[in-house]
Order: sequence, then structure tokens, then C-alpha cells
Amino acid sequence: MSKEELAPLAGLLDQIQTRLAALEGQAGIESPPARAVTPAAAAAAESDEIHPALLAYDEHVTRTVIPFADACDALEGLGETGTNIKATWAGVRTIIVIGTKCKKPADVPAALSPHLKPTQDAIGKIRSARLDRKFDWHVKAIMEMLQSVSWVVMSAPPAPTSFVKETVGSTDFWANKIRKEYKGKDDKQIEFCDKSKALILDLAAYVKEYHLSGLSWNPRGVELSDSAVADVTASASAPAPAVAPATKVGGGGMADIMGELAKKRTGDGSSAATGLKKVSRDQQTWRKEFKKEPLDAGLAKKAAATPAGAAPPAAGGVKSPKARGPPIFEYRDRGFKWCVENQTKDTNPNGVLNLEVKDPKQQAYIYNCEGATVQITGKIKSIILDTCTRCNLVFDTAISACEIVNCKSVQIQVKKTCPSFSIDKTDGCLVYLSKESIPITTFVTSKSSEMNVSWPDENDEMKEAPIPEQFQHKLVNGSISSDVSDLYH
Repeated sequence: MSKEELAPLAGLLDQIQTRLAALEGQAGIESPPARAVTPAAAAAAESDEIHPALLAYDEHVTRTVIPFADACDALEGLGETGTNIKATWAGVRTIIVIGTKCKKPADVPAALSPHLKPTQDAIGKIRSARLDRKFDWHVKAIMEMLQSVSWVVMSAPPAPTSFVKETVGSTDFWANKIRKEYKGKDDKQIEFCDKSKALILDLAAYVKEYHLSGLSWNPRGVELSDSAVADVTASASAPAPAVAPATKVGGGGMADIMGELAKKRTGDGSSAATGLKKVSRDQQTWRKEFKKEPLDAGLAKKAAATPAGAAPPAAGGVKSPKARGPPIFEYRDRGFKWCVENQTKDTNPNGVLNLEVKDPKQQAYIYNCEGATVQITGKIKSIILDTCTRCNLVFDTAISACEIVNCKSVQIQVKKTCPSFSIDKTDGCLVYLSKESIPITTFVTSKSSEMNVSWPDENDEMKEAPIPEQFQHKLVNGSISSDVSDLYH
């Protein structure tokens, strides 16, 4: 076995040896003090070693993050994006270092929040960078990819690796547009798309191997406090060089273990276990027969432990509300774009936000809203509804398209015309069409469910039909033929 594989066993034996020394002292048995290993000494010895999760993370950065940052630098229009990508992953490395040195706190997101600021600052610089409009798709693909770094504050279920893999689809949504635009024209653009996908897949593999149910913590580490983290993160500014780990006391294999136990034997034949009481079968409370408890008794204990008037905890634990930034409603000259972000039904009079468009070149980007109603008057170029929940959108005319991405339970009404609706990764979408829009509107859907369309018939009565989610595929003459499932006929 390698030294890394023996490290947990050696640490456990150090604890056992320390406890035995304390018991010997109480029993009056003398033991050689020079060989005793305290937990502090064990922690000091471990501090010189590089945790396997940290080594693997550095390899991940070298293998995929740096090549992607170089691909960003190769596109001169992206400015300092490559540098900020490296800074983002360097900030995540600091969090992993904290996990390898500290005990798991009760509230992981709240405890790690102060230490995520370098990562958040780097992402903020990418989001706020003033770039040429032709790089809008690139920025959107990068921002979708950067959602994957949120795995450090997640815990199963769902598994963090599943969350990381889900960002592949949303990133490819924009990357495929870049591929289509530059295929056969600029290989650097195609390399940018390929390396972004490779980065996400490699990160998912790393998280699955070393952080399967969330960020790994050290149960024998220090408490997560400001003073402790200051010492822990001192070595996290840059990847540690590959040097041979220091020799650990008491970690030389089974021969050394047996030797240590033999040294504990005194001249009269007493061993390290002399004087310990034998635990009889009826005292072994870990057995199943001692854990059986009537259901009524268990409920009575829980009721007694709950303070009067306090509500019982929800199943699965109490979830803190999702953090939401300040509401934004502004027009940005760069990109001719209206930005509507973090709106709710309480941030506007009567829960309705009115947006008046005076130039058909303008666009609307609606992001991270919940329970809000947005009404757009006038002719607009395009509309994007991103990461919104239980929102309503009403507009007159969209010249290009209306895109719905990462949304839940949204409703859209077009009063005049909209040639195309694009629905991606959305659960619950109802689109109301006007008579003018019925003959020209098309729908493009992917990875979505519960999609419906409502329209007026000849008698002005509203009809509704689902957009198919299930298809039948056949291999016909060497090609795939697809038909809508019989469920929709």
C-alpha cells in the first residue's frame, strides 16, 4: 500500500495510542513518553503532505482550465477573460484547501460565503466586461459554464457531479451558435467551444471521484474560524510543488505498528490493554436489540424535545431561501439591451413591470425573476427569459424570437406577432398566440417538459394543446425517421 493509502490508518492509530497512554496513566502503568504522539503533532506532520484531492484538482487545472484560458486569450476580443477564468478556479482551490484542513460546519454555504469573494469577484469581472457585441455568445457560454463552480456549496441530493454535468447543455446552447457561425472560418472559435465542454466534463469527473456528496471535509481538522482559516489558506495561493511528503511518525506499516504495541509491554508482562474492563454482551448498546423503540415512545420524546409553540422541522431539514441580488431595471447602450433582473411581485406597483420600447433594435434580457409580470409595449428585436420562476411575460411584437431558458412555470402572451419561440431546459411553459401570429410562429424545444400552446379559433374560443415531448424513432434506409408519439394523436 502507498503512503497516501496508509495515512488514514496511521492517523487513527495515533489517536488510539494517545488514549491508551491516558488510560495507562490512570491505571499507574508507566509508559515511555518519548514515543507518545499527540493530535497536535499528528496534525503538524499531516500539514506537510498534500491532500490527494488537492493534487487531483491541480492536475484538473493544468489539464483543462489553463488550455481553456489560453483559448480565450487567443480570441483578442475577450480581453482579460482568460485571466479571470484562472482566478475563479484559484478561488475554488482555496475552498478545497479549507475542506482538507477544517471540520465541516453546520451551515456550509454561510460558513464559506466570506471565502468565496475572490471567486465571485472574478466572475463579476467577466460579467461586467465591456466587449464587442460579436462576443455576446461567448460571454453567455462562459457564464453558463461558470455556474458549475457552485458545486463547492452543494450537498447531495442531488449529487454535485450531476449539477456540474447539467451545465454542459446550457453551455452548448450558446457554443453551438458559435460553431455554426464560424465553422470552416476560424478554428480558434471552434477550439474555444471544444475546450469549454472538455473543462466541464473533466470537472464533473473530478467532483465525482473526490467530492461525491459535496465538498470533502476533514473530521480531525481545526474549526472553521477566521483565525484558523488565515493559517490554512496561507498555502493556498498557488499549487504546491510536487515534493516528497515528510515522514510521518508511526506511519511505517504493520511492522512498526506491532513494534509500538510491543514497546508498551512492561516488565511484569502487562500490555497496553491491561486494566481495561471487558464489555459484556448486554452492555453493547450498538446491537440492534438495544435500538428497538416503540413508535409512540419515539414520538413522545420528539414532542418533549420540541419547545412549546415551535413548528416541527420540515422533512429533509430546513432550507434557507435562495439568495437574490438587488432588483435591476435599466437600459444599456452596449448591445441595445434592456436588463430586467431579480424582480418579484413585490418590487413593482401591482406586481407589474412596464417596459416601453421606442427603437426596434432594442432587446430585452429578463433574468432570475420570481412571481413577476413583465409587460413590453412596442416592437422589440428579441426577448430572452432566463432562470425565471412563476413569471408572466406579455409583449406586442418580437421581430426575431422569444427564448425561454432554464425557467419553471412561466406564461408568455404575444399580442401581435412573434415568428419563433425557443424553449430550452424549461419545466412548465404556456404560450398564448394571437390570430396574427398563428400562421407564422414556430417552436424549437429541447430538454423541456409541460409545454402547452393556447390560441383562439374561428369563434374566438381559446383552444389549448401540448407540445410533444415523446417521439418514436425508426431506422429507415440508413437514416433516422422520427414521428410524434401516439400519445399526442
